[in-house]
Amino acid sequence: MRDAENIREVEALGIDLMGFIFWPKSSRYVSHCPSYLPNNVKRVGVFVDEDIEEVKHIAHDYALDFIQLHGSESPEYCTMLKGHHLIKAFNIATKEDFTKAKAYEGLIDYFLFDTKGKSVGGNGEKFDWSVLTAYDSDTSFLLSGGIGPHDAEHLKAFQHPKCIGIDLNSRFEIAPGLKDVNKLKEFIKELGI
Repeated sequence: MRDAENIREVEALGIDLMGFIFWPKSSRYVSHCPSYLPNNVKRVGVFVDEDIEEVKHIAHDYALDFIQLHGSESPEYCTMLKGHHLIKAFNIATKEDFTKAKAYEGLIDYFLFDTKGKSVGGNGEKFDWSVLTAYDSDTSFLLSGGIGPHDAEHLKAFQHPKCIGIDLNSRFEIAPGLKDVNKLKEFIKELGI
C-alpha cells in the first residue's frame, strides 16, 4: 500500500493488518512514506534479507506493529529483532517444507505460508492447502498465495486450528500496490466476516 486515499478506503473495511513492502525489487515497493498511514489497523512492514539496522530504522519511522520477513533470514537474524513482533514467511509445496519453520519456534509471533514459486513472494498462485493437515506446530499462521475473489467458498470450507487469517494481495489489485476496494468489500461480505 502506497496511496494515501487507497490506504484510507481499505482501512475503513475493518481489516486487521495492512502491508507495506520495503523490498526495492518489488513492484509494490514503498520508496517514500505515504501522506497517510493507518491508525486503526496493524501496520506490517515486509522485508527480504534487509540489513538489520535498516529494518529497525524503518520499523521505527513507520511505527510498524509487525515486521514480516520474506527472505532467507536465519533464526539468529530473528533473535536480533527481539522486542519486535515478527512474521516469518515460508514457501510451501509439500509437507516437508514445514520442517524449515521448526527452527523459528518461539522466535516469531506468526508464520505466513505462501506458494513456492519463482519469486520470494507475489507469485499469484495457490499451493495445495491440503498439505496443511500435516502442520502441527504451536505457532499460528496466516494463509497466503494467490487467494482471489473466487476463493470465498474454498476458504469457508478450509479449517485449521492454527490459521488466524488470510493474506489478500495481487488478485485484489487494480495495479501493484493499489487495492480494488470494491473487490475487497465484496469478498469480505462473502466470507461473512
